[in-house]
Amino acid sequence: MADADILFKPAVELAAMVRAGEVSARELTELSLRRADRYDPLLGDFTVIDADRALAVADEIKPGDERPFAGVPTAIKDIGPFLADYPYTAGAKIFGDFTPRSDSSIVRRIKDAGFVIIGKTKTPEMGILPVTEPLRYGPARNPYDTSRTPGGSSGGAASAVAAGILPVAHGNDGGGSLRIPGACCGLIGFKPSRNRVSGAPLLAEHPLTIDMMLTRSAADTAATLDVLAGYELGDASWAPPPSAPFAEAVKRDPGRLKIGYTVKPAVDMPVDPSHIEQVEQTAKLLESLGHDVEPFDIPWGSPELMVLFTKIFGGWISTMTEFAAAVSGQEVTEDSVEALTWEIWQIVKDVTALDWIKSNAMAFAFAREIVTKVSDYDILLTPVLNQRPVPIGYIDSTEGMDAFRRAAEFTSFTAGINLSGQPAVSLPTGIGDDGLPHAIQLIGRPADEETLLSLIGQLEEPLGWAALRPGFAG
Repeated sequence: MADADILFKPAVELAAMVRAGEVSARELTELSLRRADRYDPLLGDFTVIDADRALAVADEIKPGDERPFAGVPTAIKDIGPFLADYPYTAGAKIFGDFTPRSDSSIVRRIKDAGFVIIGKTKTPEMGILPVTEPLRYGPARNPYDTSRTPGGSSGGAASAVAAGILPVAHGNDGGGSLRIPGACCGLIGFKPSRNRVSGAPLLAEHPLTIDMMLTRSAADTAATLDVLAGYELGDASWAPPPSAPFAEAVKRDPGRLKIGYTVKPAVDMPVDPSHIEQVEQTAKLLESLGHDVEPFDIPWGSPELMVLFTKIFGGWISTMTEFAAAVSGQEVTEDSVEALTWEIWQIVKDVTALDWIKSNAMAFAFAREIVTKVSDYDILLTPVLNQRPVPIGYIDSTEGMDAFRRAAEFTSFTAGINLSGQPAVSLPTGIGDDGLPHAIQLIGRPADEETLLSLIGQLEEPLGWAALRPGFAG
């Protein structure tokens, strides 16, 4: 098998090869590092790579290792979970040289599963935008067209997986940050249900953001969710456990499902005709597979709901900004953060604690209303993006809140699902005439990843996303 093909194989298969002695963990890690050395100067996916540390970990992994991902190279997104002894910056210069001394529970689970971490991937400053162009590091680029965005905020991770540098990579999703880069880069971007994955020990229940891995196969999606999901000591709330491992759910026939579809965005923005076409074609495919498919009216298009999302999202961004200032010994100033971060921080600074509590309470009330309105459906089908993957520089953080408005024009189908807490996934549906991937979004019932995964497994062969790869990535 050619080197170029190996890291495009599912991670569960690579681990099986290591277990059987067909390839060593060191060989996989060396190949990943070589591809990073070759392609990262073009794509700009990583903030840091530590080859020596990765190879030392790989050398400890031997044939017969029963851990589910023993010897498989991966990387951690530079936001959210702590990775001990690696710089943590969230794409922002205000973090300085802050380096955590311990791992988060997510990183511990990734290590315990046998993954070999080669480094950290880029995110936009504070994870705000759906593109990955932090001023501290420069942009990450889409392997299918390096003049275009790989999406955000998990853009560096998505680009690295799409280019075959890594078979899977960690990311997280607070408004679409896994689904958007998944759609831009031809990957599976799966957002679990609220509280399915713990943020311990730093975060308790987060109303919007949850961690997961970007993958290329249904099997990897399910198996990585099995690794990350579950209660951590001290969690105040958590999602109910599945009836069986998620890896089993993805192999099940989903049965006959009631599926609603819409192409109407949450805010009044144009939708690219090709994205509408992808939803309509997928609806026909689902019907041909025996499902009951019908149009539905989108229930999360309330302007008030979007205002609530912005308040809550902005509050968490400002909290992270204050945290950065505390650990680096700096002050939050107009010069220490990007213009958009500064404007959000200025706005949220004047929000009272009472208003913050009220906004969270109203958001959860809206979430109940949303899931009630769509409770007749097993699955919902929508676009992921309003526009095709935008050019580098099109959404510019130096333009302040204008960048936030452009972000809404780019993608308005994802953030409402973070408020509702439902599981959702972006699935590749092929390559467009512009050479960039197409995708659709599927949304499940709250805490019902099992049905969603079963449907992903059913769609994998007819949609054929396993064969997608950028032309240069040989």
